[in-house]
Amino acid sequence: MKKSLGAKTIAYPTPVFLVGTYDDDRNPNLMAAAWGGICCSVPPCMAVSLRKATYSYASIISRGAFTVNIAPAEMVAEADYCGIASGRDQDKFSKINITPVKSDLVDAPYGEEFPFILECKLLKSIEIGLHTQFIGEIMDIKADPKILGEDGKPDIKKIDPIIFDPGTRNYWSVGKHLGKAFSIGKNIS
Repeated sequence: MKKSLGAKTIAYPTPVFLVGTYDDDRNPNLMAAAWGGICCSVPPCMAVSLRKATYSYASIISRGAFTVNIAPAEMVAEADYCGIASGRDQDKFSKINITPVKSDLVDAPYGEEFPFILECKLLKSIEIGLHTQFIGEIMDIKADPKILGEDGKPDIKKIDPIIFDPGTRNYWSVGKHLGKAFSIGKNIS
């Protein structure tokens, strides 16, 4: 029999997204967010959920845009810092030695040193409770050529994204390959 854990914010895997925004003075900011993911195929959309108290919340509303930056495991301290410090008090880009780049497609910055970036135009915001879910249409994805496989597609092992364990509040990296999606299950008859 399963043990009840109660209603909690625990799901696996949980990403570590660094959400890039500009404030009203065009200062770039990064915020670590774990509540998010792909939420639509057509149009391609990304969702991130933020509390109103965050500095990035007002920036997304004001600018109608955000970026989602994926940091590799080797940048776990920098990513964690973006979830600890507030953009109200710190220039997080400078503090973690990341170069802000103005997107040509949306009114938000991304970090040059991050290997994988999604540029999103705000489509909808949904008040859920403590959090607001921001749904952004993915206008483009920027990828460092170093993280692309021979087929030209992003390689998760080369990206080596940070994974958050909300149950224990620890960070992890990607594990072993298990099989090809939409294929390995065909062996079950």
